[in-house]
Amino acid sequence: MSRIGKKPVPVPSGVTATINGRTIEVKGPKGQLSFVLNDLVLAEMTDAGIQVDPRNDSKPARSMWGMTRTMIQNLITGVSQGFERKLEITGVGYRAQMQGRNVQLALGFSHDVVYEVPEGIEVKCPKPTEILISGIDKQVVGQVAANIREYRGPEPYKGKGIRYAGEFIVRKEGKKK
Repeated sequence: MSRIGKKPVPVPSGVTATINGRTIEVKGPKGQLSFVLNDLVLAEMTDAGIQVDPRNDSKPARSMWGMTRTMIQNLITGVSQGFERKLEITGVGYRAQMQGRNVQLALGFSHDVVYEVPEGIEVKCPKPTEILISGIDKQVVGQVAANIREYRGPEPYKGKGIRYAGEFIVRKEGKKK
């Protein structure tokens, strides 16, 4: 039994959720998102919110049960509050700045890296060593953060590169004489 899947997903005030067949559409103050349910799970509106149940007792159905409930919860959180990821840049001369809708990154290469921000995502650089990524879709926000981090991930010897805020980098000892 899924402990996560058993709980109904509460729908806060100001957010409307509709179930049309296998599609769940959620509208809120920040925007609108939709999700297509897997064939192995059922969702229905109740007084407590959206209740997700497996169609049968098979292993794949039980696997999709908790994941589907979490996906619906992420939709509701996204349209009501939104999601945010924070990246930190460490290294001499490493910096980021906004250039219209693009992020220009100086990461020690012979050229600056320009990252085009996708639609629906907002990126800010409050400091040259900090990047804030926000949006309503958790998957897209995380993917944009991972794409930017991929240009120069943190290296284990000096810790230079782009890292998530609060990420711990295991440092290695340098070579000895």
